[in-house]
Amino acid sequence: MNLLLDTSALLWWLTEDGRLGQRARAAVAGHGNVVFVSAVSAWEIAIKRSLGKLRVEGDVAEWIEGEQFTELPVRGVHAVEAESLPLLHRDPFDRMLIAQTRHERMTLVTSDAKIARYEVEILAADR
Repeated sequence: MNLLLDTSALLWWLTEDGRLGQRARAAVAGHGNVVFVSAVSAWEIAIKRSLGKLRVEGDVAEWIEGEQFTELPVRGVHAVEAESLPLLHRDPFDRMLIAQTRHERMTLVTSDAKIARYEVEILAADR
């Protein structure tokens, strides 16, 4: 299975936060799964750190490489997909993750209930 971690799920994984549930943690660690981290999450982390809204040390690119996750770049086709989404969720970072998940036919690991309102495969991050 191809999994795309949302930003919270990525941070929970990296910090071994108990909010990342046992089922989600097992899926991320699973040998048959490929885990992706979007450039959108790196961007969101960078913005939140620069605004003082997030305190986490380290380099996102090094985290991705160190965990042997695969970085998912933002492409024009993702932007087109995001444009077509209904406005059920207004967060631009989450909208792009939804678009990437749909276009790339992945499963999004998230605990955001608003995302479940879209036609997208979800694995609950908190379970």
